[in-house]
Amino acid sequence: MPHDHHHHGHGHHHHPHDHNHAHGPADHLHSHLTPEDSAADLQILTAQFIDGFVTAADKAAYLQLAGVPLERPGKAGASTLKLVDVELKTEWQVGTASPSFGTRELSYLPFPGSMIRERTNMALVYVSMDEKDRLDIRDFLATRDLP
Repeated sequence: MPHDHHHHGHGHHHHPHDHNHAHGPADHLHSHLTPEDSAADLQILTAQFIDGFVTAADKAAYLQLAGVPLERPGKAGASTLKLVDVELKTEWQVGTASPSFGTRELSYLPFPGSMIRERTNMALVYVSMDEKDRLDIRDFLATRDLP
């Protein structure tokens, strides 16, 4: 007949080894995104950022909340660039072209209508007396320390 056996007897105690169990310094429980997953996450984040900007009633407040700097250092270092424009560019890829093997001709593949997708991108345009710089929103978002 079975009997009750207490696992914490005999002078020792076993802690549960659940998900929150502390491991040694060499062990860690978080996963690392593959470059493909990071790119997909950045694409989703970019699309959401652009959608939010387009629909924001107060565009300046939206940029401020997002941490977009109104000024940034110029390449020469002596001048400060000022944010003057936010550009939105919409494109539709209707085909693809790539080098063909053994020839200088491109291999061209037009897309059927169902494969044509809209792509919208955003750039932050900064200027100074000496230069103009476009900061792609994907580059800005990629440098952010997001969870």
